[in-house]
Amino acid sequence: MSLDRPLALTMGEPAGIASELTLKAWLNRPGLPVFTAVDDPSHLAALAETLRLPVPIRLINDLDEAAAVFPDALPVLPCSLAEPSRPGQPTGANARAVIASIEQAVALTKSGKAAGVVTNPIAKSVLQSVGFPYPGHTEFLGALAGGAQPVMMLASPLLRVVPVTIHVALRQVPDLLTADLIVETARIVAADFRRHFGLPTPRIAVAGLNPHAGENGRMGREDIEVVGPAISQLQAEGIAAFGPLSADTMFHAEARKRYDVALCMYHDQALIPLKTLDFAGGVNVTLGLPFVRTSPDHGTAFDIAGQGIADPASLIAAIRLAGEMTA
Repeated sequence: MSLDRPLALTMGEPAGIASELTLKAWLNRPGLPVFTAVDDPSHLAALAETLRLPVPIRLINDLDEAAAVFPDALPVLPCSLAEPSRPGQPTGANARAVIASIEQAVALTKSGKAAGVVTNPIAKSVLQSVGFPYPGHTEFLGALAGGAQPVMMLASPLLRVVPVTIHVALRQVPDLLTADLIVETARIVAADFRRHFGLPTPRIAVAGLNPHAGENGRMGREDIEVVGPAISQLQAEGIAAFGPLSADTMFHAEARKRYDVALCMYHDQALIPLKTLDFAGGVNVTLGLPFVRTSPDHGTAFDIAGQGIADPASLIAAIRLAGEMTA
């Protein structure tokens, strides 16, 4: 895949599997767009040697060098760790480097030097130990984009899902869920599907909040008073939304043929079916930003860090999808 600019790949949590995934993604580079790691070159080189991965590391000073370097070595823009990282032993001392890597990748993309951002998994609790005020990547990227409303989508060849509420306790969801929030989320989804996926009128299946979409109010009135009016408004705007649907029957193979993306009311309602269907191939996509951002759909996997057994499939899928969305 050929792009006019490279993708910027962030460091992620250095004590997890992120660096191993970066090295293995480069080893699987045929067919992938050019990417540059915004990372600590010494850390990557040491890990490559430890895991016996034949990945030459090449320090670059400008993204213009990446395309020429990429066929023969992994191009790296330096972002230094404060102290050496040990597999499975995260430390707050390196948290600021992780944050700086994300900030640098976004800045490169906003300036037009990078085609898009691909983020490696982070450990939110480690970042928050040094004052990181965001629940996760999605909210941080929204702030870096100047206050854009980010929308998290999980995508694979089998299913695309968008949770309306994201990183909040389940008991908070009914209070946070409003018709306006559903409508605004669906508008962003529809706009980015037109922009990045070539679907002029994406079909949006909307899940109900309650079991069986509330059964006409017998199990909660949110689907009548909140979700239903939001769908009516979207339809009036020409957006192909339909529902509310019972979440327990909308993710089997035949049901998935009816829509391009499922709009779900809370985090697990969306992510459980996606990760069940395609854990290794799932990609986290942030919609609603002025730049492309994708990420693997899994965490830091501290329990297997440094063992050389991490599966790079999700990161490779994220790099590939970022290239396709940018192209």
